[in-house]
Amino acid sequence: MSPTTSPAQVLEIDGREVRISNPEKVIFPEVGITKIELVEYYLAVAEGALRGVAGRPMVLKRFVKGIDQEAFFQKRAPDKRPEWIDTATLHYASGNSAEEVVVRDAAALAWVVNLGCIDLNPHPVRAEDLEHPDELRVDLDPMPGVEWRQIVDVAMIARDVLTDHGLVGWPKTSGSRGIHVYARIEPRWGFRDVRLAAETLAREVERRAPGLATARWWKEERGESVFVDFNQNAKDRTVASAYSVRALPDARVSTPLDWDEVAISRPETFTVRSVIQRFAERGDPFAGIDQAAGQLDSLLALATELGPAEKPPKASDGSGRRQSTMPLIEIARAKTKPEALEGLERWKSQHASVVDFLDPADVLVDGMRGSSSLWYRIRVNLQHVPIEKRPEQAELEIDYDPWAGRS
Repeated sequence: MSPTTSPAQVLEIDGREVRISNPEKVIFPEVGITKIELVEYYLAVAEGALRGVAGRPMVLKRFVKGIDQEAFFQKRAPDKRPEWIDTATLHYASGNSAEEVVVRDAAALAWVVNLGCIDLNPHPVRAEDLEHPDELRVDLDPMPGVEWRQIVDVAMIARDVLTDHGLVGWPKTSGSRGIHVYARIEPRWGFRDVRLAAETLAREVERRAPGLATARWWKEERGESVFVDFNQNAKDRTVASAYSVRALPDARVSTPLDWDEVAISRPETFTVRSVIQRFAERGDPFAGIDQAAGQLDSLLALATELGPAEKPPKASDGSGRRQSTMPLIEIARAKTKPEALEGLERWKSQHASVVDFLDPADVLVDGMRGSSSLWYRIRVNLQHVPIEKRPEQAELEIDYDPWAGRS
């Protein structure tokens, strides 16, 4: 046994044995939370966590090297698994398929956490009906420079739009900087219609809150606003579910709230240790979500009324790709976010006279999905830089190819 490992611990959970390897491994060094404490957290809030994931296929986002290293995404269930771990086979538009884990009880919850899953990423469908989502997800994603109060204001407007169209919104902190609002729906519509309904909601929120919220897909066009990310409803997308712990130094949690709590809450308040106490004292604010399934007819009628969303112009080179309306230059493509940010800092030091013109939202940091993990791209929008001072596109500070060696 390595001096950095501890003996495995076997937990009996509802009559099932779950082996926790290296239970004393420190997962969150800043606050001293170990692997066994993370498992115990999920067991303490299992009623709420299972309300978000039970019966849903799940992508395993595994942090096997710690929270300071990139996770890798595992769609396929491990070959070696207990016989009581359920699975479902999902078919993707690419033609590929994956037999994914389906968590159904607290023992399975502990088992996936032991694999290195810090947060839980279920699909918006049940294993019994993989083509008809029963959940519409509103992800309020703030651009750099946006304060919490603005996110709250947009969340309240999203709630009003949902209510006006016959749906009940259930808010939670994202566990990072934003807010998620979920709405249960009857499983009658396919992914295309659910995504269209979500995009329509986003456009209506933008219409009611111009300048505060945006439904613009292209990041450089959003400014300092809250992006209502409708694409989280696409077939291949997953979102960190309720009570998911996020891989941030303070071990904060994506926490369900009552609507009267949204304005007075701060995301950093909700951490592994505080949420255990909160859950024990007040239970789960999402307790009634499964009894509140609504319909999409009204939002889809609004989609017809609004017509197709505006599309960006096409490039003039005949490629069919979109042509950005903003003066963008690319700075770095890197395997990790710290490497990408180092490249950005080098670029800034070389262009100090340009930096003063940039707004926070002009620096675009994108986590790009690779074959099994994220890679990072950084671009700069020069829209606020006088034309005569704009630097030309140059060689990238870091030029990582995530597809190198792959056919």
